[in-house]
Amino acid sequence: MTDMIQDRGGPQSTPEEAEFELRAHLGAVWTGGRLFIAMYTFILASLAFSYFYLRSSNNAQLWRPHHVTAPTYYGFFIYAFLLLSAGLALYGQWRLRRGSVTDWQVAGWTGVGSGLLALFLQIWEFQKVPFYPGSSGYASTFIGFAVINIATIVIGTYWLETTLARALRLRREIGGVDAVLSQHPSAQSLRANIASMTYFWGFIALASTLFLFMFYL
Repeated sequence: MTDMIQDRGGPQSTPEEAEFELRAHLGAVWTGGRLFIAMYTFILASLAFSYFYLRSSNNAQLWRPHHVTAPTYYGFFIYAFLLLSAGLALYGQWRLRRGSVTDWQVAGWTGVGSGLLALFLQIWEFQKVPFYPGSSGYASTFIGFAVINIATIVIGTYWLETTLARALRLRREIGGVDAVLSQHPSAQSLRANIASMTYFWGFIALASTLFLFMFYL
């Protein structure tokens, strides 16, 4: 075949085919990240619908008897740590685009620590809520929110950690301090993944702001 190069290692793609495959891969990473955010939006939207439906119906005045609420201070601390992780992810990507890999790594690992603190507080909060899960409409939706929020924090923190781990592995494979900034296909793939991860953390920050007002204020 005229479009293939034959050597002892077997057939290889031409440079044009390799470039096309790389562009397709980067486009798939971009599209997949945004589609994941869109699908996750439906999960949060179903929770918001349940909240506002039960609140508006208020059957037998059991939506929120005695104005019961989850521990507000826990909610604010969880929100603050999530906001910090999102801010660090955004700041790290901004610094990475300006050529500072070290700043991105420091911001990223700090964001991982902040996410783990938020996860710990969200789980620990179950011991402090002053109601049973099915005692009211508010209690039921709050427990659902807390479980979904745990999953959200785990996904966001894990995604952030894996991009940092890939950067360390890439540095060993390619060599050089700024391997993440190179034009190597693996480096371009990593930067596309970082962009999708950062968008997800921005999404987490917006959703957390909404649910803070719904459940804690």
